[in-house]
Amino acid sequence: MRIPVGLALLGLVATPSAAWAVTDEIQVYTGDIEPVGVFGLTWHNNYTPAGLKTPDFPGGLVDEHAYSSVTEWAYGVTPWFEAGLYLPLYAHSDGAGWTYNGFKLRALFVQPDNEDKDFYYGINFEFSWNQKQWEQPVNTGEIRPIVGWRFGPDRRWSFTVNPIVDNSYKGFKRLEFEPATRLDYRIDTQWTVAAEEYDDFGTLARFAPAARQWHQLWAVADYAGLPVSVEAGVGFGLTRATDHLGIKLMFISDLNGPHGLFTER
Repeated sequence: MRIPVGLALLGLVATPSAAWAVTDEIQVYTGDIEPVGVFGLTWHNNYTPAGLKTPDFPGGLVDEHAYSSVTEWAYGVTPWFEAGLYLPLYAHSDGAGWTYNGFKLRALFVQPDNEDKDFYYGINFEFSWNQKQWEQPVNTGEIRPIVGWRFGPDRRWSFTVNPIVDNSYKGFKRLEFEPATRLDYRIDTQWTVAAEEYDDFGTLARFAPAARQWHQLWAVADYAGLPVSVEAGVGFGLTRATDHLGIKLMFISDLNGPHGLFTER
């Protein structure tokens, strides 16, 4: 299944400058997908113990002490295409309490058998329908290229880049550049440790001043278990415009298939 948790070239897809304000998923995509005919589920959980206290727009959610979560449903359609649905997307934040924040569709296209390749690649599209407290535009989107390399003894190291572009459908000048990167080391068949970085430089037309950019560095550990895998991490802000401390916890499982959560044993 696709551990780091796809309709192609339909457009650019999910948030403008608020992409890292109470976000739904904190994850670098490595281009792995569900096998054909297999359903997968990833439950994303994010919490900000110390973060920004001012919303990105009037009526928006406040990052400080905010918890956000979404269940991501995936299905392997072909060896190179995975379809996904994020639903429900919900959060709890100071002032707003519990809120339902929308849903999104995902289309992931990859090189078949990426997990066996030294050089792996793909591209992911997301199409979002947002509630007013989550994003100002009702419809937003994301395009996420995936490029990575495995190297070192026994190919234990890997380096992955997702040069993400977010879109609010308001023209090229409003496209946001929000890359995500991951360097990981596979300790054994079950445990992997990683360093991840998530950034928001501003629009492609004009990057924001350095002090207003979002840069967050994460320490991450992955446990590949059966039938449930776990990814956990702690993130630290590198600029004053970034949440100071974040926590993520993901539970990942196939629902059917040889090692599925509901497969009879």
